[in-house]
Amino acid sequence: GEVCTMINKKYSEFLPSMQSAEDLVAQVEGLSNNIDLLKAGIENEVQRDLNVAVAEFTELKQQLERDTLVLSVLRKLQEFDTTIKECNSALLEKQYVTAAQQLEKARSNLRSLQSRRGFELKILKALGTELTVQTQNMIYHLGEEWQKLIVWKLPPSKGSSSLEAVVLSELHLHTVPAQDEDTAVPPVAAVLQALAVLGELHSKLKDFGHLLLQYILKPLISHPSLEPVPEEQADVFILRFRSQELALDESSPMEVFDKIKLVFEVLHKYLLNVPLEQPGEGRVTLAELLGELIWEELSDCLIHSCLVNSIPTNSSKLEQYKEVIESTEEFEKALKKMQVLKEDTTALLKYACNVDSHFANKKCQDVIMAARNLMTSEIHNTVKITPDSSIALPELPDPGSGDHVKMPRASSLLHNGRVNLGSEGRLSPFTLCLPACRISCSVQQLLQLAYHTLLEATASTDLCCVQLFDCVRNIFQLFYEVVPTYHRENLQKLPQLAAIHHNNCMYIAHHLLTLGHQFRYRSTSVLSSGAATFVDLVPGFRRLGMECFLAQMRVQKGEILERLSSARNFSNMDDEENYCAANKAIKQVLHQLRRLGMVWQDVLPVNVYCKAMGALLNTALAEIVTRIAALEDISAEDADRLYSLCRIMVEEGPQVFTPLLEEDKNKKYQEEVPVYVQKWMTFKELMIILQANLQEIVDQWADGKGPLAEEFSAAEVKSLIRALFQNTERRAAALAKIK
Repeated sequence: GEVCTMINKKYSEFLPSMQSAEDLVAQVEGLSNNIDLLKAGIENEVQRDLNVAVAEFTELKQQLERDTLVLSVLRKLQEFDTTIKECNSALLEKQYVTAAQQLEKARSNLRSLQSRRGFELKILKALGTELTVQTQNMIYHLGEEWQKLIVWKLPPSKGSSSLEAVVLSELHLHTVPAQDEDTAVPPVAAVLQALAVLGELHSKLKDFGHLLLQYILKPLISHPSLEPVPEEQADVFILRFRSQELALDESSPMEVFDKIKLVFEVLHKYLLNVPLEQPGEGRVTLAELLGELIWEELSDCLIHSCLVNSIPTNSSKLEQYKEVIESTEEFEKALKKMQVLKEDTTALLKYACNVDSHFANKKCQDVIMAARNLMTSEIHNTVKITPDSSIALPELPDPGSGDHVKMPRASSLLHNGRVNLGSEGRLSPFTLCLPACRISCSVQQLLQLAYHTLLEATASTDLCCVQLFDCVRNIFQLFYEVVPTYHRENLQKLPQLAAIHHNNCMYIAHHLLTLGHQFRYRSTSVLSSGAATFVDLVPGFRRLGMECFLAQMRVQKGEILERLSSARNFSNMDDEENYCAANKAIKQVLHQLRRLGMVWQDVLPVNVYCKAMGALLNTALAEIVTRIAALEDISAEDADRLYSLCRIMVEEGPQVFTPLLEEDKNKKYQEEVPVYVQKWMTFKELMIILQANLQEIVDQWADGKGPLAEEFSAAEVKSLIRALFQNTERRAAALAKIK
């Protein structure tokens, strides 16, 4: 009974809570329906109205932007129009500066219009044209004014700055301030300033500067008899010239400076002293602008046509040069005061003060010119030098004698081989010897020039000494640059010249070894420190000589191989035509070698000669061996004919060795041919094989210890046996023994 009561109790508590939950669900559903209805309403009506509003707003905004842009463009156009009108009226009243400024304003207006994207207005093109027309009109007016202010009266032969022409030239400046100030002629400053605003002043000044240099300044420098004659009248200043007969051909720098100074003084007074506003540069005077345009050319002319000639040629006159230095300084000061020169300009003074070095420069220039002439002269005029020959060189004082220079007798001799190193008796007399050979006369003279210049260096001031020493180094560096280029074609084409050039380089290298050393003992000179050396140039010269000669050797080797290529591989010699071709090729090669042997005779040092001829003969023999060893079939008749061709080479080859003029002395070198021709023995062994029977070949091989094994590999010998002999058991037996 108790259980029943509990269930009832729980049930009665559960019912109402379930009831209230169901009520809640019903309420929620009702609410949800309302929300759906509202949402549909918003989507259908409110949203639509909103979209319309946003679209309208955006459109209005764009409209406003367009209108603002159009308005600003119209403003610019109106501004452009106004400035052009103001420019015109200013131009009529000859207010050039205002007119020019208005024109520039219009120009920047147009620029900002053109830079707008999306405004490709047709009108802009028209405005551009209008602006160009206005600018040209303005420039034309200013040009007219400029020509009224500055009038050149030039002789009919325009372009000539001869004395006669210059005497007839005049410069009129209508820039003299008038008595009554309010004249219609605008003052010079306005014209110049307007030109500056338009950016046209530079080209006008450039033309003026050009005429000034051509008809006034340069002639005053180059014609000593010319004098400027200034004359002031009421409304014009005139500069004329007169010429007086002079005793001297050259005027001193002092006189030239005075004349140039006078010209600048009058120009300064009547024209150049005008201050201007340069766009982008601030305030400048016309003098500064003109100075920038002409000073470089003017100072060059003053240096090269006036100061250079005043440089003394011997050291005794160097003292009197002080006067020139002082007047140069005065001249530069005066021009700086007139603002023609910037404060830091000192080109002229620097040049004048550097007289010591110019003195050396003059000397060096002469030396280099002489050297260049020697280098471009013919190589084939030669002189023979031998280890005991000597070339005429200055005598050098004894080491440590400390004796100051007595100018040496050029005839005194310095031995070519025995260079005095100040260490007598320690070296064999032939340690620094050149083998006998021929060199170009010009190269011998070049070395004499080098020795003489170094000798002069030791007698000069330190500065001069260093310059002359460098000059001698330059001679050799110049040789290195000039000779191979200038003579290139001949050095490639002519074997004899290549040989002489080789000797020249070796000769120079030989002297460079000791050249600086000989001057060490002149205790007073800068060269005595031992830093003055030429040794570093030696390898370069040896290489220069070698490379040129080796290039020639390559050409000759190429020709030998070319000739042998027509020998039909030395195959089928029993065919008469083939035999003739091979015979002809061998004769041509020998002819080529004979010719070379002659052109190099007495030119190349004997050891170089023998090596070179040996290498070329070797090329021919090696090629013949290669061709014959490669044959697959050699008949008995073939073998005989090949043997006779080889015999020609062996008999006549050595005879191409003729290094010396005296015939009987060449025998020795012809007998030594095997020393110089690497493949000589190989060639002789090949000839033996061509004549031998199987047994003789096996004997020559002697188990790989015989003379044949020295020259050929087992494979090569087997190949030759197979080519020479029929396939028999005896051949098989012989082949088995070659291993």
